[in-house]
Amino acid sequence: MKLPKPEMGDLWGGLAAMLVALPSAIAFGVTIYSPLGASYAAQGALAGILGATALGLIAPALGGTNRLITAPCAPAAAVLSAFAIEFMHGGGNIESALLMVSMLGLLAGLLQILFGTMRIGQLIKYMPYPVVSGYLSGVGLIIIGSQGPKFLGAPKGANFWEALAAPEHWKWQGMIVGAVTIGVMLAAPRVTRTVPAAILALLAGVLAYFGLGLADPALLTLEGNPFVVGSLGKGGSFADAMAGRWHAMGETGFDQIKHIAVPALTLAVLLSIDTLKTCLVLDALTRSRHNSNRELIGQGLGNIASAVIGGIPGSGTMGATLVNISSGAMSRYSGVIEGVLALIAFLVLGALISWVPVAALAAILIVIGVRMIDKHSLQFLKQPSTILDFAVIAAVVATALTVSLIAASGVGIVLAVLLFIREQIGGSVVHRKVSCHETFSKRVRTHEEMEILIAYGERGCVIELQGSLFFGTTNQLYTALEPELKTRDYVILDMRRVQSVDVTAIHMLDQVKDMLTERHGFLIFSQLPQSLPSGRDMQQYFDQVGLVRPESPVRVFGELDEALEWVEDRILEGALCKLGEQEALGLNEIELFRGRKEQTLAALEQLMEKRSFKAGEKIFQRGDAGDELFLIRKGAVRIILPISEKMSHHLGTFGRGSFFGEMAFLDGDVRSADAVAFSDTDLYMLSRKTFDTVAEEHKKLALGLMEGLASVLASRLRYTNAELRVLES
Repeated sequence: MKLPKPEMGDLWGGLAAMLVALPSAIAFGVTIYSPLGASYAAQGALAGILGATALGLIAPALGGTNRLITAPCAPAAAVLSAFAIEFMHGGGNIESALLMVSMLGLLAGLLQILFGTMRIGQLIKYMPYPVVSGYLSGVGLIIIGSQGPKFLGAPKGANFWEALAAPEHWKWQGMIVGAVTIGVMLAAPRVTRTVPAAILALLAGVLAYFGLGLADPALLTLEGNPFVVGSLGKGGSFADAMAGRWHAMGETGFDQIKHIAVPALTLAVLLSIDTLKTCLVLDALTRSRHNSNRELIGQGLGNIASAVIGGIPGSGTMGATLVNISSGAMSRYSGVIEGVLALIAFLVLGALISWVPVAALAAILIVIGVRMIDKHSLQFLKQPSTILDFAVIAAVVATALTVSLIAASGVGIVLAVLLFIREQIGGSVVHRKVSCHETFSKRVRTHEEMEILIAYGERGCVIELQGSLFFGTTNQLYTALEPELKTRDYVILDMRRVQSVDVTAIHMLDQVKDMLTERHGFLIFSQLPQSLPSGRDMQQYFDQVGLVRPESPVRVFGELDEALEWVEDRILEGALCKLGEQEALGLNEIELFRGRKEQTLAALEQLMEKRSFKAGEKIFQRGDAGDELFLIRKGAVRIILPISEKMSHHLGTFGRGSFFGEMAFLDGDVRSADAVAFSDTDLYMLSRKTFDTVAEEHKKLALGLMEGLASVLASRLRYTNAELRVLES
């Protein structure tokens, strides 16, 4: 029966992924177990296969990220092999080392489950790029350093530099096998992509080894042969060893757990980063979205299962996952199939695995290590702006090679945070600074009032802030405010572009408020964000820390225009000392008719309608028919443009002596906005019909009215142009 296309794709994808993952898993296992002795290389190969099987079966089933392949990986090999070397150099015995390696994988899996349960997966994937780049390069160099001696055939325990310095110990047979393996692994993708390069390279290494065996029969002996993995042992003996290890796990004490706590945390973090990095690439390629916390739980359970059956831990691997996708996989079942096929390959080909050359596995890992080094990061050296980012990468690599990978991650994160703070400090927190004689509110003022605001507007200023106000930018902000505190009575801080505020910045603003109070000035905030990126309500925060109190000279306005209008009223009040007087104006007191004959105005006033509106009452609304020109005798009117049922835009506020409704008066079209009484308002209403009647008898009055309208509108346009020039500067 023919399988549906997605299932067939999962089958081929799982097969291809197994062919890529299995050789690497064997190589990683040999790398981890080799420090325990040459005879343990075979057990390491078996641990790699068991790890690929357990991870392939458990992680995809419980993690649930479609098409992700989980298998033993380079970070696990780097951490565990380094631990094994250090443990043995510290005088540990082999049985304890085997137990500790299994316990490390088990504890790392438990920590991954904890990460997922605590929803830390969301944070791990935001690891800064220089840190990820540095740690991957560090792991790559560690892998190369650990495999170099095996490639050269150096004695057990020799490090990379010692092996290079002792050419008399090099084994030319292993070097030839390794060189053939590297050559085929690099050249295979140029010839064919049907069979994974690692498989072809491993086969080439095996064939080269047997070719050398024809000339040297000693190479064809399995027992005691240092050039090959060796016998994997009998199933019974392995089961007995595992039973003994489980028993030892149950008797593990606190001192032993404390000894492996830091390496286990290192391993858990690195495996989680490796997995989530692969998931992000997978999301980009397949236009999907993974659940990072669920995936960490699945990965943790897979690593626990691997440790229980004697396998090595792993993570979501990039190479095998990409092969899985390109082979047509569609679901998570491809990962399960990969695990099943890894077990079948072991059962069927177990005898052949014994003859795999150690140098061939070392060569494969050296290529993997070289590919892990982020060579693109060298581009950062070409630009002065990115040299410090390269320094972070270099520091992470250096720490990884000299201390540990977890210390490297910590160093990288600290340096990345310092670079971020430096970037924040380098940017200006002041978006724009403008005096109140250069920018005005939407309140339409009379000509005399505008002259006063231009003359005395320097008493106030608007400072638009941006970015983060925190301990790193507080001094910069104070430096920007200090000159204004000596000359201004009103300092408006527009906060709409501010993303965060900390207690240090609040304390500095409180000092600014006190300095203004000493001069009887006011600190004014406008457009405090109700929800910062952190979720904090800024106004509520200001209330909590005591910056805004009823008795303090601090004012808060929802819009910058409201703050400007309040400051203008204070300036005009101080200059005129009569702004608060709201006696209804006569027609001769309105600027539009000033200087006209009293008899003519009296005749016109008799023809005009007088209307009164309560605060909040609508005078007309958008779409209404009407040709009246409205003259404000008392109060104020706001013109509002409706955008939706819940949103509107404030176009302007007209005060006593001003006029509005001139557009419909001039062109006879419907109203283009709403007019609402801002306070109790008295109006004159002059209809176009009435005006035309008066114009026939009083042509000079009509011409003067039209000239007045044109003059006021031109004046408003001039002030608007002046504001636009300030905005551009």
